[in-house]
Amino acid sequence: MKPTTKKSTAKLNAAIAPAIRNFKPPEDLTVAEWADRHRRLSPENSAESGPWRTSRTPYLREPMEAFTDPRIRKIVMVAASQVGKSELELNIIGYIIDQDPGSILFVQPSLDDARKFSRLRIAPMIRDSKVLRAKVSDVKSKDSGNTILQKSFPGGMLTITGSNSASALASTPARYILGDERDRWAVSAGAEGDPWALAEARQATFYNAKAVEVSTPTIKGASNIESSYYLGTQERWCHQCPECGEYGEITFDRIHFEHTVAKVRGKKAYKIVGPITWCCPSCGCIVPEEKMRKQPAKWIAENPAAYDEGVRSFWLNAFSSPWTPWEKIALKFLQAKDDPQKLKVVYNTLLGELWEDRGDIADEDTMLARREDYGTNADGSPVEVPEGVLVLTCGVDTQDNRLEYEVVGHGFYGETWGIKKGYIMGKPDTDEVWQQLDDVIDHVYRFKDGKGLRISITCVDSGGHYTQEVYTRCRERKNKRVFAIKGKGGDGIPFVTPPSKVPIKDNKRITCWLYTLGVDAGKETIMSSLKVQEAGPKYCHFPIHESCGYDTYYFNGLLSERLELTQTKRGNQWHWVKIPGHNRNEALDCRNYANAGLKIIDPDMFAVERRLKNVQETPQTKPTQRRKPKPAARNYFDEW
Repeated sequence: MKPTTKKSTAKLNAAIAPAIRNFKPPEDLTVAEWADRHRRLSPENSAESGPWRTSRTPYLREPMEAFTDPRIRKIVMVAASQVGKSELELNIIGYIIDQDPGSILFVQPSLDDARKFSRLRIAPMIRDSKVLRAKVSDVKSKDSGNTILQKSFPGGMLTITGSNSASALASTPARYILGDERDRWAVSAGAEGDPWALAEARQATFYNAKAVEVSTPTIKGASNIESSYYLGTQERWCHQCPECGEYGEITFDRIHFEHTVAKVRGKKAYKIVGPITWCCPSCGCIVPEEKMRKQPAKWIAENPAAYDEGVRSFWLNAFSSPWTPWEKIALKFLQAKDDPQKLKVVYNTLLGELWEDRGDIADEDTMLARREDYGTNADGSPVEVPEGVLVLTCGVDTQDNRLEYEVVGHGFYGETWGIKKGYIMGKPDTDEVWQQLDDVIDHVYRFKDGKGLRISITCVDSGGHYTQEVYTRCRERKNKRVFAIKGKGGDGIPFVTPPSKVPIKDNKRITCWLYTLGVDAGKETIMSSLKVQEAGPKYCHFPIHESCGYDTYYFNGLLSERLELTQTKRGNQWHWVKIPGHNRNEALDCRNYANAGLKIIDPDMFAVERRLKNVQETPQTKPTQRRKPKPAARNYFDEW
């Protein structure tokens, strides 16, 4: 037998070392400790790239440590944007791969979201963390088991999928489930049912299964993450008051600040004046932001009994984020307060609160009381056009026995004035009805100083039983910019799209321009504007004089619809529905069509204002270009 040499011993050790390493017990670390030791933030995803420091976001320590608590089976995190909730998930994934391997099912709202998150967040984390790079092979290597949606590692596999992928949710056994942006998930994974229930069913055979559910809050009553939160410990991140020593959550209703507002080219510009402070709910003392950020903070549970059920839930807003100063939150709120859609984003992503108000507006009595006197002419007649109006448009709704119309004045930044609401009785296939509409369109509407405006564009509804008649009449009036429109409902449809030529009475040689309107988008704009309470951008003015037609019947029609949430296979979706007691919606449609007219012509309001004020414009010399002659109708269309 040959004697053992140092060289042969080294070869033997090198051969068996990899096998022995597999028997090495993992380090006794929590997720937070693992992240502090091994995680590195990638430069493309973080403004503070480099080693992870839990001390930078102390509110994430307990949610991460809860994952390694053997008594906890589920963690729920409801959080505003940019507080680190995605980093919480990434740290947990990294910990599993390195310390406690098992199969992971990571679910995003859609497959597209899954691919994007994998490329932009998971791949850089693996690349920049040494311990993960050693266990997950490069996606470019042949037969590596590492693809965009699947990443294998010793002892497990990470599967990344979308809530709309029934096959992945129903066929992948998983010890760990992580659900990101839960409130954006599909209601049903194909025809299989609730995606979260499908995912949880994959854990049935694992005694040590764990689940993590994370999301920004959305709409009260329709939020899945809200329901999950209330099944857990319901913990809030609370700071200690420096005066009384009690702990309280920093919420927007306890924030105090002063601000000024100025108008710059018709738009409001806000500025915070002085320090932003927090009012303690226990003693009422006022504490500035700088001092509160240095105060001790901790999670306080409102339902601690849920700990025995194995569910810890956390709710966090942006006031505790080290990257979001309170001034930014206050300014975002001020800038969005007059626009419900923008305000909803602020509530969800910064204030970390559920949005409750969606489509509800004032009643008829409130709107009637809001009407105003545009002034009186020397002869005692009411002023037709008040100051501020620059362009007039007209919207016409077609019914079997009448035309309903509204003339609307438009000013800077979405401010509108109701000018005239009226009816033309008679069937739309008679000359008399259209001659009366011509009277409305051709009329010169006067300011108090005698200057006048004509209607710049008229949009006529072509739906109903008189489509061909509307096409014919609009073609005859194209030189007056009278155009047929067709409303199309549905989420995501643009308010106005480029027109198409449609044949009249199946004659392809005789055509009419037809605009398709995304009426849902238009209605949402109207309802948002009706909520604005101060004259200025987006405010809606209405005249009080009876001859103008803005009576109870008009406002009953204008406020005839609201948004309601319905569940579909594509998820929770909002639809406009009639409000009981509001049988007619022609006033809403007319206003929608008139607003679309302004969108179609898209005038230069500053140039219009200069012309109205007779301000001399500096002529601009343009190079002469030879153009091919075009048909008259096409020339007219191209000019605007």
